[in-house]
This record gives sequence, structure tokens and C-alpha cells, in this order.
Amino acid sequence: MTWSIEELIALTDEVQNSSVDFRGKEFNFHFCELVEEEEPKMGALPEGATEEEKMEHYSKVGNNRIVHMIEKANKKQPANASIMAENWGMLPTSLRYKISNYIMGVESSDGENFTI
Repeated sequence: MTWSIEELIALTDEVQNSSVDFRGKEFNFHFCELVEEEEPKMGALPEGATEEEKMEHYSKVGNNRIVHMIEKANKKQPANASIMAENWGMLPTSLRYKISNYIMGVESSDGENFTI
């Protein structure tokens, strides 16, 4: 089965609902795919940036993108909003990581990057 152009374009208008398991309970959220003009704009890395600076920059870019995807869905379906830009940073990091990985289509096992 292959995607048609029409199906892909429709994805940018469709609110996608999902959930992740977090500490034995389901957490529901929604998001929308972005089109180029909706992508968050972030400044370029300065020349000679260290690896740490690069990682921090790309982390901010990715985080900002996820928030934009969630906020787009919130505008389309405000009654179903569970995450807001204001509370995203207050969520447990491991939950934000799971949600981000789901939205970006990244597969990982629980706890792969977090240890207690």
C-alpha cells in the first residue's frame, strides 16, 4: 500500500489522537502534522558551535516543533486538548520524551534513555 498525494496533504489538516503508557496509566494527547510555513523558525547555529551547543540547539528545535504540532491540534479541537504550550515544560521529561518519540515516529523501548 502506498500513500497518495491527497492522503499526505490531508494529514496536515487531520487531528491525530493517540496515547502513551506512562507509569501504568494511559496519557491521551493529540497533534497535527505541519506544513513548511507552520514549522517553527529557529536561528542558525553559530559557526564553531561545540557539540554540546549543537545538541542543545537541535533539542530546542525538536521540542518547539512538537509544541507547534500539539498547539495546531488544540486550535482545531480545543475540547480535546490535554497539553498546552504553557504546561509542556512542566510535564515529566520521560513523558515528554515518549510523546515526542511517538509523534516523530521514533521507536524506543521504555527507559532506553532514562535510568533511575
